[in-house]
Amino acid sequence: MVESFFKRPPRALPPELEDERQRIQAIALAHGLDIFETVFEMCDYDEINMLAAYGGFPTRYPHWRWGMEYLQMQKGYEYGLQKIYEMVINTNPAYAYLLDNNLFVDQKLVMAHVFGHVDFFKNNLWFAPTNRKMLDAMADHAVRVRRIVDRVGESPVEAWLDVCLSCDNLIDPFLHHIRRDRKEETGDPRTPSVKFAASRYMDSYINPPAVIAAEEARLAEARSRPDNFPESAVRDVLGFVLERGRMAGWQRDCLDIVRNEAYYFVPQMQTKVMNEGWASFWHTRLMTGHILTDSEVVDYCDHHSGTVAMRPGQLNPYKVGIEVWRDVERRWNRGQFGKDYRDCEDGPARRDWDTGAGLGKEKIFEVRRTHNDVTFIDEFLTPELCRRIGLFTYEYDRRAGEYKLESRDFEAVKEKLLFMLGNHGTPRVSVTDGNHANRGELELTHEYDGVDVQVQWSETVLGNLARLWGRPVHLLTRIEDKPARMSHDGLQFGYEGPKITGRT
Repeated sequence: MVESFFKRPPRALPPELEDERQRIQAIALAHGLDIFETVFEMCDYDEINMLAAYGGFPTRYPHWRWGMEYLQMQKGYEYGLQKIYEMVINTNPAYAYLLDNNLFVDQKLVMAHVFGHVDFFKNNLWFAPTNRKMLDAMADHAVRVRRIVDRVGESPVEAWLDVCLSCDNLIDPFLHHIRRDRKEETGDPRTPSVKFAASRYMDSYINPPAVIAAEEARLAEARSRPDNFPESAVRDVLGFVLERGRMAGWQRDCLDIVRNEAYYFVPQMQTKVMNEGWASFWHTRLMTGHILTDSEVVDYCDHHSGTVAMRPGQLNPYKVGIEVWRDVERRWNRGQFGKDYRDCEDGPARRDWDTGAGLGKEKIFEVRRTHNDVTFIDEFLTPELCRRIGLFTYEYDRRAGEYKLESRDFEAVKEKLLFMLGNHGTPRVSVTDGNHANRGELELTHEYDGVDVQVQWSETVLGNLARLWGRPVHLLTRIEDKPARMSHDGLQFGYEGPKITGRT
């Protein structure tokens, strides 16, 4: 169904929308947005749901998950639970898809929103390493998998993709930004000189023969021991397994495709609040300042307010993002930064502080270029803004059987928000031994942060990882802050640690 749709010619914008697109793009450029060429296409709700199921791309490798996600989105639309107004993908040129039954004012809003996203994709440093030709790469991946299916069969390939996809979050989100491996430029790091430089007549005093002999013996023993494998912890578990795991060539090819696509989507996860907030910030400014007609104001306000509404217990990235961007611009326009402002303890004076600095626009473009969600919230969320948005923490009350407000304290709110944005529910796991017990088994270590891994999920993932590795896999972690060890040999799961309620 999806493939037959995408063989049709692209549906270009109707003339009236094309005129608006050109006008909105000119306004966006005049405001300083820097965008890739952006290609808009019209889609009905079936077509846009297909695109959403494929992650915004018209072609993906065959797998049942795409059909499942399509059916979920289709039911959500039919029952009025959700509606996809637009989609835009990070490529050059960028491709954006508009729902054809949107109101005319919604189409204008969406185009302004899309230009905000494209500016962010192009200029944010966290997107810089991404493949701007991913549209072609996805199509190539689809062809590669279909050729494997023709050669191996559909069932084994689909089952193997299930295994790969269950582990696709075991990657290093900072792989392209942090150099973790320190390579020695010359020589063997384990063969340093054991003697100090000294003149001939002082040598026997500075370098006693007995001491030198003992040190040389120690180093010789160290050189005889095998290197650690790996030398230091490897956060990119999937990359380590891809390079050294025991698997057939077609299996390695499938795993490489899954890992490649997982890395493409990492920056979108790292900048969700910033990106959606930036696009909302600019569609609001462009619409209210230049684009709206008098007859469209009510519809625009109704739809925009629905987008940024935030219910208790829910983090809406559109709402949080746009509010922080507005606050940054306002503060830098009023000079509410720097030592003098931070040292001011007079509440009314801080509230009314205005030096007329006018640096707001310059500052938001600078922040857009360098930050991700964690640094954005850490640096620019203030106690005043936190109270204005109404952020708070909550916890589950087992006795009452419901969630209750825990704290409105700024530091507690900020800490919890940063924790949510920092790991996105994914435990930080690294390879610490690729030859565990000298049997070629894989040892992983969980960087415990106070949150236990879910044992039932760990069992599934470790089992699939053992299939990828070709030998048993072990996970060192903590359960209820006590040491625990989980193992899987591909057939059977083992657990050593504190007793878990409900598990024998």
